[in-house]
Amino acid sequence: MNLYSFSGSLSLILACSCIVEFVTPFGVQLASDGASQRQQLPDINAAVIVPGFLTGANDFQPLVDDLNARGIPSVTVKFPNWHWIPCLGGRSARPILERIDFTVRHLCANGGDVNAIPDFHYNAMDCFLDFQDNPGGVMEAGGSAEVDEFPKDVRPRGGFSIPNEDARGRVAIIGHSAGGWISRVYLSNRDYGGRAYRGSDFVHSLVTLGTPHGNAPGPAFRSVDWINQEEIPTNVRALAVSGKGLKGDSSGQFTQNAYSFCCNEGSDGSIYDGDGVSPIQSALAMEGPTCEKLILDGTTTHFPWSDVFGGEYFAPDLAKMYQEGEVLWYGSERCLDQWADWLLKKN
Repeated sequence: MNLYSFSGSLSLILACSCIVEFVTPFGVQLASDGASQRQQLPDINAAVIVPGFLTGANDFQPLVDDLNARGIPSVTVKFPNWHWIPCLGGRSARPILERIDFTVRHLCANGGDVNAIPDFHYNAMDCFLDFQDNPGGVMEAGGSAEVDEFPKDVRPRGGFSIPNEDARGRVAIIGHSAGGWISRVYLSNRDYGGRAYRGSDFVHSLVTLGTPHGNAPGPAFRSVDWINQEEIPTNVRALAVSGKGLKGDSSGQFTQNAYSFCCNEGSDGSIYDGDGVSPIQSALAMEGPTCEKLILDGTTTHFPWSDVFGGEYFAPDLAKMYQEGEVLWYGSERCLDQWADWLLKKN
């Protein structure tokens, strides 16, 4: 496998969350210890951003600032990019799910106050042990090939304790790239790795940006296949957003390999259009009765490649186009105008 093939595969999973103000609150199913009850929680004008694969909170601070300026209080799940290490090779997303749950529940318990979310603690030894325990992937870590079979006697490390206070409302999630399909797993009531997160109890809206939702071969898509067995919960409004204008046959080898990685076997990626990493067909393959789909006007790239460390190395063609202003990305003002407006509309 050459460098471009490897980097195309690596970035495809790339995995990075939204806001809507509703007048009418939704009914929320409580966890199993109170399943017979229903609680009415109001929708809070606040959003949690979930970074994509191998990216971290700092990469999304400009997007947080822009959303805040638009009247959408926002916070990124607070982890650096190296926290993705336990998920390498197509392993379970359970460690990232713990971080999402921690952030969402604290935001809900504090009525949408983005400054009230405590820090969590995670060190290099925690990372090593999580990598060792985390199942699935090409190495079948943890002794299992199934990404949702996290060892029952092990909980991802880091002290991701949920708040004692009851939730005071429901918030939005904006998931970039792999952060989008992982957010869908968070919404589910099914056990993933021994735990059902039931995130739809605490989330009123989901936006995914350039997320590879479509099934594809390989360990990296085991979890995508897992969540594609169900639709978006009916009490969660959803929007799948895709970029366009970067053709597989003319946007560099990185893009062609990434498109091939996202598609069914037999395609070299050259015939697809998309954001340079996720082809349109995959980015819009999120289903459910509440799910809407949006292809952004103008040429949109998956990530602001020239602004992050290593971007020019992994995606030289895309980084050059972004640096020279030939393309925008999902967080650029003109793109943000399109999907943030959707978020601010009442149902």
